[in-house]
Amino acid sequence: MHHEALSLMLGVRRAGVTVAAGVLQKAGLIRCGNGRMAIAHRPGLEAAACDCHGTVRHEFERLLGPAAGS
Repeated sequence: MHHEALSLMLGVRRAGVTVAAGVLQKAGLIRCGNGRMAIAHRPGLEAAACDCHGTVRHEFERLLGPAAGS
């Protein structure tokens, strides 16, 4: 996913996505390159997320089923 597309989805400036992606990549949590962004270490990325991540995931799975959140 390009930084531009992600910034539009999140409603933030592209520069902010670039900075955040750089921090996450340096920490080994994601990989970026050639217009692609991939999760490299999901447990670490979830641990770095805010406390609301668990709540959002739970509600997503409650509404759409456990397979949807996988």
